[in-house]
Amino acid sequence: MSTHIPLLESVRGLLTRAHQAYQGTPGDHRLTAVLDRLDEPLRVAIAGKVKAGKSTLLNALVGEELAPTDAGECTKIVTWYRDGITYRATLVPRAGEAVQVPFTRDGGAINIDLSGRNADDIEKLQIEWPSSSLRQMTLIDTPGIASLSHDVSARTTAFLTPGEDQVTPADAVLYLMRHLHSSDINFLEAFHDEEFSQATPVNAVAVLSRADEVGVGRIDSMASAQRIASRYRLDPKVRRLAQTVVPVAGLLAQSGATLREAEYKAIDSIAAASRTDSDPLFLSADRFVKAETAIPLTSMEREHLLDRLGMFGVRLSVALIRQGAAPNATTLSTELVRRSGLVELRDVLLSQFAERRDVLKARSALLALEGVLHEHPQPGTDVLSSELERITSGAHEFAEIRLLNALRAGGVKVKAQEASEMERVLGADGGALHIRMDLSPEADVSELRRALQNSIGRWQRRAESPMSSREVADASRVLIRTCEGLLVNLG
Repeated sequence: MSTHIPLLESVRGLLTRAHQAYQGTPGDHRLTAVLDRLDEPLRVAIAGKVKAGKSTLLNALVGEELAPTDAGECTKIVTWYRDGITYRATLVPRAGEAVQVPFTRDGGAINIDLSGRNADDIEKLQIEWPSSSLRQMTLIDTPGIASLSHDVSARTTAFLTPGEDQVTPADAVLYLMRHLHSSDINFLEAFHDEEFSQATPVNAVAVLSRADEVGVGRIDSMASAQRIASRYRLDPKVRRLAQTVVPVAGLLAQSGATLREAEYKAIDSIAAASRTDSDPLFLSADRFVKAETAIPLTSMEREHLLDRLGMFGVRLSVALIRQGAAPNATTLSTELVRRSGLVELRDVLLSQFAERRDVLKARSALLALEGVLHEHPQPGTDVLSSELERITSGAHEFAEIRLLNALRAGGVKVKAQEASEMERVLGADGGALHIRMDLSPEADVSELRRALQNSIGRWQRRAESPMSSREVADASRVLIRTCEGLLVNLG
């Protein structure tokens, strides 16, 4: 009886044989890097237009202020943040050897000494930082798209869409946008490839960033942002290019995760004041900083609060303290992070990216191998090409992703409700079995088994129906195999 070999192990075996075949050739180094990449955490790139809040979101995800959020020289360079056993910054030039560079950090972002080097001459910066968050995924901060500087935009485009026969160094991407503009769609389309070679809806998530600004800092700003994100999720263009759209107030998330006791006391002094004294401060950012007030905070202290939390964050913090929901800095920190949308984004990252980690990594590895085989053909490597084609076309995990893409692109003509059901079974809403089968988390094994058996029967009838188009029949067969696999794993 043949034993099913997991996809990632099949890919690892193929890469190992390819590496042996290419020893001492130009493809040797690249294949070594690809093999090493299989054992790394998932690589998630953060992209978006200038001032979209990329670095702020990265800091929030890490839970520390590491990435500079100003417009300094380092923000023009692709910067990798990965877990390490020590604190280290490495500069990788476009020509020459990588060098360790000095850096400083004074209670905030890392300040890297480029020693007079120009950003144009640097391929990437690599920050190693001991962090439990970075143990799960390596985060990659990219320069702004649609920058006034063409060179700055080009660095991100070249990194994430490296061209024919080249694989992007990222396994997945978070794309930040403040509103849905044509430049956002154009970038996602460039990053997306119908032939499954670059980003797909499975490994791209759109983030409605700076979501607190949607409602001009009002206390209900996040609710407004949620409604806008819901509309975007239904937009056919966005559905075809991104897994979902999540609203996040990045500044609130970052400041909530790093809130200091002194900041809490400053906010508490506003909350303790009468509304007659506090309300006039919230009429505008200028008034908040400069207005005369009986509240015992200097103009500089108020300006610091505004820089750290934004008007929405200060309003929300004051309201939470007055309601008794945040009696200390720890509870306020927790509430701010929860209300920022960061928890929902983390859930998406864990349920979508982390659960599909092996599939995304296998796909990236096969693309890299395909590039080496195309650019550096060697005698006897045709058998490697055949094996690569066999894995790519035969792996059910890839068939699932291709079907998800087709559903998002409207390539399978079914009613919206049925398309939603197909996506759910494929794990688009999360890989947990009860989610796929639309059951409660408390569903027992017998309920799950019955639901899977019913689902198999339903899709078999759909596949065999003379009323089903070829695309629908093929999609149904993919779903049957998915449910059969889930049933086997259920035991």
